[in-house]
Amino acid sequence: MSSKNNSSKLGSEPIGKLLRDLSIPAMIGMFVMALYNVIDVIFISYGVGIDAVAGLTIAFPLMMIMMAVSAAVGIGGASVISRRLGENRENEANRIFGTVLALILIISVGGFIVAFFFLEDLLLLFGATPDILPHAYDYMFPILLGTVFFAFTFATNNIIRSEGNARFAMMTMIIPAVLNIILDPIFIFALDMGVFGAGLATVVAQGSISIVILRYFMKGNSSLRVSWSDVTLKWSLVKEVLSVGLPAFVQQASGSLMMIAINTMLIQYGTDMYVAVFGIIQRIMMFTVMPMIGVMQGMMPIVGYNYGAKQYERMRQTIWLTLKVVILCSIGVVFIMMVFPSLSMRIFTNDPEVIDAGATAMRIMFAGFFLAGVQIVAGGLYQALGRPIPALILSLSRQILFLIPLVLILPQYFGIVGVFMAFPIADFFSFIFSSYLLYRDRDTTLVRGKDEDNQLEVE
Repeated sequence: MSSKNNSSKLGSEPIGKLLRDLSIPAMIGMFVMALYNVIDVIFISYGVGIDAVAGLTIAFPLMMIMMAVSAAVGIGGASVISRRLGENRENEANRIFGTVLALILIISVGGFIVAFFFLEDLLLLFGATPDILPHAYDYMFPILLGTVFFAFTFATNNIIRSEGNARFAMMTMIIPAVLNIILDPIFIFALDMGVFGAGLATVVAQGSISIVILRYFMKGNSSLRVSWSDVTLKWSLVKEVLSVGLPAFVQQASGSLMMIAINTMLIQYGTDMYVAVFGIIQRIMMFTVMPMIGVMQGMMPIVGYNYGAKQYERMRQTIWLTLKVVILCSIGVVFIMMVFPSLSMRIFTNDPEVIDAGATAMRIMFAGFFLAGVQIVAGGLYQALGRPIPALILSLSRQILFLIPLVLILPQYFGIVGVFMAFPIADFFSFIFSSYLLYRDRDTTLVRGKDEDNQLEVE
């Protein structure tokens, strides 16, 4: 199938088949990416120790900020590009792609500066204790030096999917994940590089796939073409990309703030062990949320393309089908986590104290997870439609408006358990807010396709 047909099929193929074809590769790729994060923690836990897992947990907010910037550029660019392709404005789509590449270069320079001048101070600010700091530093230093690879792969993955080439987008996630899983034991154990080896393995894996992606665009396999003359920072295009990508940045960055708040409260009301426990549960949460994110990512190019093509009924069908799928996924996850929490913890450690603490925390944290799917779909919907304000508010709602305040307040009354109680309560409030926005906009063009002039807005 030609690259042109890859894009045009978004407006013609049956919705169910199209969502399946785009979602399943995204889900597989996300699963594998989550898997190598899990494998990282397993190797480090058994090869270095539970303090090293705590170090990764402290370092992860910084990595999330790097991912947040890349996600803002990639998701924003992908949303704008998919709508331009739907409007048959290929030259404009190419200029936007060039803008994305220019922004990636700027992000990469920022990673170098942080690595050499600010890394230790940031880790201390994020809550690193003397026992944790060396592990956190060793992991993040090589990753920050490889920012160019992370930014390029995260951003272009969204763009590749936006033009309908979900299979190759899946491969850009699977290949580095598999490489990372292979390299981890070599660098950590065989070469005795410890936590530094885990970070280095991740950089090598991302660098390898960056070469494959660059060849994909250079060889003309994409609907887009690479032209160095387009790699510029035209303010109007930068503004459009970043305004649409801002909710993704806020969501990831607020996740970083959330982790800093949680780590601080865990150390204040518990011990370093609870930081490691949370780090393990966080990896499990990332793994379990991936199917819903994969379905949402499959939805976004369909919605964006058909919005640009003014095929509103196809867009409506896509939204409702996606909602049904993610709700079923979230219910299945809750069942598994409630029944087998100790088994999940034993994958990462054989320490009885860590396993018992983790099983209790997991049951509490996953109690409201069955409500998470609605917010995920709502956020992806508004991003795909280029509606940054409601998408931004949704991105802020769970972590900034609800979760962080609850994390800071509840431990004062419930101790360490209060940190974990914050999660299901925040899920409940986020569900109510997301449902309200979707219900409010149910009669507009963007949901039912009744009136072409109506638009989703935040009052």
